[in-house]
Amino acid sequence: MRTKNRLSRRMEFTAKARKEIHKRDKEVCVFCAAGYAMPEDMSYCRTGLQIMHIVPRSQLGMGVEQNGALGCVWHHNMLDNGNKGRRREMTEILEKRMKEFYPEWSREKVTYQKWRENVTT
Repeated sequence: MRTKNRLSRRMEFTAKARKEIHKRDKEVCVFCAAGYAMPEDMSYCRTGLQIMHIVPRSQLGMGVEQNGALGCVWHHNMLDNGNKGRRREMTEILEKRMKEFYPEWSREKVTYQKWRENVTT
């Protein structure tokens, strides 16, 4: 059985981080709660909640509480695929929100860097 390397493990949300994200976001998509870019068919917003990386894995965003937010399938897809040119705006909303919860939040602190101690809580 092949084990994941250190980088892959750091980019996945742990069970503890997932639990804290669900608790912090009160089991609601952060964009639906704000009424942001709602779909015509509201059933999209009632589909399974997913944890969205604020700094994406492709940019070495770690799987830590401070880098995750709950999103419905509709909004997660919109964020990940840049649908309708909203990715930048959505990312700004998420970053502002993180700074409200974690005043010292920064993209750098949730981005994996091999030679630096990373956020682990």
